[in-house]
Amino acid sequence: MGLREWSLGGVLLSPFLIYVALALVLTAVVRLMLRLTPVGRWIWHEALFDCALFMCVLTLVTLGLGPR
Repeated sequence: MGLREWSLGGVLLSPFLIYVALALVLTAVVRLMLRLTPVGRWIWHEALFDCALFMCVLTLVTLGLGPR
């Protein structure tokens, strides 16, 4: 999947929007798995951890699906 814009009714949409949505879903799955295991107890600041986890997952999704 390359980084080409899509035209939807005259509005240009970036494929990065799909990357963000996919990263959000993957982050929610990872966060749920952490909450169900004892590892979740060691998270000190949940909002900061969630933001950092989302950025890491978004980076991996972008590197994995981005142009080569």
